[in-house]
Amino acid sequence: MKAEKIRNLTDAELKHQERDLADQLFKLKFQMNMGQTESLKKIRGLRRDIARVQTVLREQELAGQKTQTKTEAGKTQLSSTEKR
Repeated sequence: MKAEKIRNLTDAELKHQERDLADQLFKLKFQMNMGQTESLKKIRGLRRDIARVQTVLREQELAGQKTQTKTEAGKTQLSSTEKR
């Protein structure tokens, strides 16, 4: 899955996608341990997709914090100028 496609998803969709990928990874690991499959490429790809989703979630979280701190900083500047 491409990072651009992941960035266009909402938070809820990202969390759902992460759960689905983790479930698929669990099933593949289970099959591998049972000797039913030898798909190391799929496991590696799923792990990378999970990491991409988690990275985008964290980026969005940090972007939300930055806008929140900028808004709070603007409010403090307004209140300090009003006192003068």
